[in-house]
Amino acid sequence: MAIQSNHPVEESDLIKGCLAGERRMQEALYQRFSPKMYAVCLRYSNNADDSQDILQDGFVKVFKNLHMFRSEGSFEGWLRRIFVNTAIEHYRRQVNTYQVTEAQENALEAKEISAFDSLSMKDLIKLIQQLSPGYRTVFNLYVIEGYSHKEIAEMIGISEGTSKSQLARAKSILQNIIRTKKTPAE
Repeated sequence: MAIQSNHPVEESDLIKGCLAGERRMQEALYQRFSPKMYAVCLRYSNNADDSQDILQDGFVKVFKNLHMFRSEGSFEGWLRRIFVNTAIEHYRRQVNTYQVTEAQENALEAKEISAFDSLSMKDLIKLIQQLSPGYRTVFNLYVIEGYSHKEIAEMIGISEGTSKSQLARAKSILQNIIRTKKTPAE
């Protein structure tokens, strides 16, 4: 089956072709979804090289586990979950989390952030990439992906309190970066 750029292949045909081991369908699936999945990877890494590593690892998992997709939800949602989990695994291999006391956690929780409203997604991704891996991962999982602190704690092997404190610290750091960039030079 020839893949023509002006006649996009149906998602179900892509999946069937990949399951049948058709190289062209695998390439087409990669071409169709890699830009969106790369954006997910960028949010969890601090540079393009790490993002590419996560992207490649994620697609290896996609092709290896494609037979497990049951067409019960969106295929893109299924892909996204694989890439988020791949990014978390990448994080686990690289980082030591910073433990804080409950008093520090409560002080950090009290801070509010309103500066994010004026940022574009591209600018926000650049700011998120400046965070340490622990803060970046918790921020992405909570703010972007919508996981609870309990779920995050289970996913990355930290306490719920550590998840909360890392989110608060991440927000505080991002707020300070934004405030510093908006302050006119004197």
